[in-house]
Amino acid sequence: MASYHRILLKLSGEVLAGDSSFGLDMNAISKICREIASLTENGLEIAMVVGGGNIFRGAQSGEGYLDRTQGDYMGMLATVINSLALQSVLERLGVPTRVQTAIEMRELAEPFIRRKALRHLEKGRIVIFAAGTGSPFFSTDTAAALRAAEISADCLLKATKVDGIYDKDPADNPDARLLPRITYVEALQKQLKVMDAAAFSLCMENRIPILVANILKEGTLRDILIRGKQVGTIVHFEKE
Repeated sequence: MASYHRILLKLSGEVLAGDSSFGLDMNAISKICREIASLTENGLEIAMVVGGGNIFRGAQSGEGYLDRTQGDYMGMLATVINSLALQSVLERLGVPTRVQTAIEMRELAEPFIRRKALRHLEKGRIVIFAAGTGSPFFSTDTAAALRAAEISADCLLKATKVDGIYDKDPADNPDARLLPRITYVEALQKQLKVMDAAAFSLCMENRIPILVANILKEGTLRDILIRGKQVGTIVHFEKE
């Protein structure tokens, strides 16, 4: 199992809603933050990107009343709300945290400055990158891949509600098989929906392994990053 020191953790907005389909479940957020906080005790450098789908999904919302650009900007603002919630809970746990936004809003957070983000990480602070890439038409998956490349992350850990990547949709196929390891090329050939195309291309080009795992299962992050266990799916550059 590979060793990771600097991790970009991508959280979907849906995991922050807990068992609900909308909003913030503070119990679920507290549980996630306690696990994240435990990673910093082991000297890991943690950066995060969080989605906003629990509040507003820009690309799919609006029911024809909003154009795509406006909807995407609203989705970016939803990620800021989620980031501030994560920051508040992490700091209550004693973990120094900084939020950096791709859209400038100095009263709430720092603007994204790569060198400043790296300095925060070196000092043991968690950095949460909010507002996506700052541009419409790009998902938070793409924002996560971009920030992972910019900070030279050792891996991108996509923390979701599913156990990993399957050879077919497990919701429709009870015989779907979990794939513990897969190369970028195999994922492309099998047309597996690991991340959107732009995000996947960025990770492949920069040889950043993608880990996909279920963050709602207690101990998942520690199992992967501290104990070195095989959990979920690893998408890597070439067969080992």
